[in-house]
Amino acid sequence: MKRELDIVIISDVHLGTYGCHAKELLQYLKSIKVGTLILNGDFIDIWQFRKRYFPKEHMQVIQRILKMAASGTKVYYITGNHDDALRRYSDFSSGNIHLRDKLVLKLKDKNYWIFHGDVFDVFIKYSPFISKLGGKSYDYLILVNRWVNKIRHMMGMPSMSFAKKVKYSVKEAIKFVDDFEDTAIRIAAEQGYDYVVCGHIHRPQMRTVDAKEKKVIYLNSGDWVESLTALEYKWGRWSIYEYDEADYDIINERLRVENGAVIEDDDDIEEVFSKEELFHQIVQRPSRSKRSAG
Repeated sequence: MKRELDIVIISDVHLGTYGCHAKELLQYLKSIKVGTLILNGDFIDIWQFRKRYFPKEHMQVIQRILKMAASGTKVYYITGNHDDALRRYSDFSSGNIHLRDKLVLKLKDKNYWIFHGDVFDVFIKYSPFISKLGGKSYDYLILVNRWVNKIRHMMGMPSMSFAKKVKYSVKEAIKFVDDFEDTAIRIAAEQGYDYVVCGHIHRPQMRTVDAKEKKVIYLNSGDWVESLTALEYKWGRWSIYEYDEADYDIINERLRVENGAVIEDDDDIEEVFSKEELFHQIVQRPSRSKRSAG
């Protein structure tokens, strides 16, 4: 039985990188039925996209979202810094799929400002540590971390995140994250928004702040590299979902057993495009992508 939700927001999936937990995200997407799905930036990592590394699980995530859109889910793809090449196509819509740089919603008389958040790097002195940790170094750190965690699991030990330990133990990194959140809240208050929803910093968060005599609720959907989190909206309330492997009993993603018979999973559909076609379409980046406030 799928969980029915009104809105789901995910960000920083980074498809096409070693650190992406596409298998876990696919399980999550299969488990929900949602009215609106918002991909809040860095869904496909165009900065690091390479044709030789794009596993089937990564392609299956794209296929699952296309299938959700075909089944009635409204999908908003909001551009981020790692997929900024898509900003030249912003405000494009096709069926239930909409490409935007930002999204403004009104829910229960509350105004929402939803965007990736990399625009705040202009307002905050960007931390050299964050810059060095990013990109390929970050991706390789996550890859090594995954192998270490496999060994820890065999020894009966819990998982640990190298990147989180490093980021949250370095003063500059902590200051950057705090400044990011404070800037988002301050500007949202100045613009008259009740909610500001971001990604970008890979830290799930939900908090209410009194800013400039206005109450602003800050939400961050986290990521699918370290935190494996999403924002869920149901019955007028927001919550942070955190992936837990124990919640899923899928042994083989392609097959399931019903009434004693092995049946092909309905996701095992013909590819809408090949890996090569995907590569050629998204690596042709413009010389200078346009920037926006979302």
